[in-house]
Amino acid sequence: MKMENIIQIAGIMDLAEAQMLLTVGVDWLGFPLRLPVHKEDLSDAEAAAVIAALPSPDAAVLITYLSQASEIMALCRMLNVRKVQLHGTVAISELRKLREQTTDALLIKSLVVRGDNLAELQHQVDKYTPYVDAFITDTHDPATGADGATGKTHDWRISAALVKHSPKPVILAGGLTPDNVREAIRTVRPAGVDAHTGVEGADGRKDAQKVKDFVKAARKGFGYKSQ
Repeated sequence: MKMENIIQIAGIMDLAEAQMLLTVGVDWLGFPLRLPVHKEDLSDAEAAAVIAALPSPDAAVLITYLSQASEIMALCRMLNVRKVQLHGTVAISELRKLREQTTDALLIKSLVVRGDNLAELQHQVDKYTPYVDAFITDTHDPATGADGATGKTHDWRISAALVKHSPKPVILAGGLTPDNVREAIRTVRPAGVDAHTGVEGADGRKDAQKVKDFVKAARKGFGYKSQ
């Protein structure tokens, strides 16, 4: 599966929101489940119902901190998804099992930026590359302990270095908004971008105008003509 110029929005709250996001040009929809810090927007069953109603389940991405291959595979089957972002610590032995038993799945491993930990993240890239299809960089928030959905950016030079180091595609996440995503793409040159809180309104739901502006800015960053 070719990964290029992907726009993902995470934290889907219901079917109407999912449909709006697809209509304005979002490629992938992220469903965070089984989270250690944040409260899930949807239950497993509610997420499965939304995914089942999408024009194609391939737009859906499971975002999870589960670490056992059997649990991850069971949740993928229950949701009918083939894209998984692994944001927790996963042992190589479990990742190997997951790779061997889900040959048609697209596995994405998070690389969490915690200050200047580039060397550590490069080592993770080397370690995980044989078992995953892509990486996603994100930001750690020391105040909450969250490794994503923090609304905080990190040093994009670290993500840019990881893009150059990694033989697999790298998606950029962490504090991206309609105002900064174009510059972020030009700085990092990622295979895709992911936003969550940066396109939400005061009510915590995705704001249609913010999403449209984000998609337009991202496409410009990727070198596309605005649509």
